[in-house]
Amino acid sequence: MRFPDVVLRLPDWVAAFLPDPDRAFPSAEDRMDLAVELARLNVEHGTGGPFGAGVFERESGRLLSLGVNLVVPARCSSAHAEIVAIAIAQEVLGHYDLGSTPAPTYELVASTEPCAMCLGAVYWSGVRGLVCGARDEDARAVGFDEGPKPPDWVQSLERRGIAVLQDVLRDRARAVLVQYRDAGGPLYNARQG
Repeated sequence: MRFPDVVLRLPDWVAAFLPDPDRAFPSAEDRMDLAVELARLNVEHGTGGPFGAGVFERESGRLLSLGVNLVVPARCSSAHAEIVAIAIAQEVLGHYDLGSTPAPTYELVASTEPCAMCLGAVYWSGVRGLVCGARDEDARAVGFDEGPKPPDWVQSLERRGIAVLQDVLRDRARAVLVQYRDAGGPLYNARQG
């Protein structure tokens, strides 16, 4: 017996957002705008959950990779937008540690604060920054189980040299979560433990 290969494939519509070396996203709001738009389009196209993410060079604002939630279409509980974006960034760089070279410095921009699993991935990815849109409580309010996160998770990341910026375009990011719920999107981890 041979085990199947596991392949996560981004939806075809994502091709319109592939990194362009001539385009920069200079501010946290510009970067979050992209993450939220990815989440919104993922809902509208029916290609996954209401979450989008990107890995950017912190100083230049250049997009390295992006990700959308693929849990349902990929039948893979770990295919969260942040995990997908990190995995693609590591493949692009050819290294498992996004902090393995002194420059550039990378940051992860996520349309919603990381769940417990994605928080672990942030620690080990090598990013030096995390920018979040919607809050954990916004995801829980529509029915998602974000898992047990320590109350001091922001300070814990910062102690490890990972800067955290919260509430960037929060209202827009929260609106995508509500849009997904109102459209009847599956709450694929709603057992609440």
